[in-house]
Amino acid sequence: MIGLSKRISYAFRCFLSIVSSGEVPEDIAPEVVKIPERVPPTLEQPQLHEVPAEPIVARALEDSTDRAVQVLALLQREGRLIDFFGEDISTYKDAQIGAAVRELHANCRKALDQYVKLEPVIDGEEDSSVTVEAGIEPAAIKLIGNVTGQLPLRGILRHRGWRVTEVKLPPLSTQEAGRSIVAPAEVEVS
Repeated sequence: MIGLSKRISYAFRCFLSIVSSGEVPEDIAPEVVKIPERVPPTLEQPQLHEVPAEPIVARALEDSTDRAVQVLALLQREGRLIDFFGEDISTYKDAQIGAAVRELHANCRKALDQYVKLEPVIDGEEDSSVTVEAGIEPAAIKLIGNVTGQLPLRGILRHRGWRVTEVKLPPLSTQEAGRSIVAPAEVEVS
């Protein structure tokens, strides 16, 4: 079984990769998608038609894409995040951007609080001294600066990091149609 923080790391990498390129990273897919082992037929077992593994892998990748779209849809619905990122804000004054970001921040934070429980990877004050012990999950800590020697290492905490401890996404629709829609277009009919 893959550890929780590694799954979280994979989830974020998959999410960002799907958003940017529409694909799950090649190094993650084989590790998270389990392909059923082939059992050789014996005299006691009836011979079954083999089902190719590709549909199973494709379905798992499609489900992960659906979940990434679902998270984007929730952030769009609650905070209009996609609208904000899609708009050219270079023509607005800083005060206008600040006012818009304040509301965007509050609404997106509300959505995250509702659907994803996060905790710091290192629960300490930023810019304080910390020790990175041996045995820490490699994906949980990024060592920067003059990195030499073996763990444990002392350094300054520049960012606490985040790990997901609980995900409470609503169930996906059983209908395939619409799973790629982040936000429907709105048409007012008069």
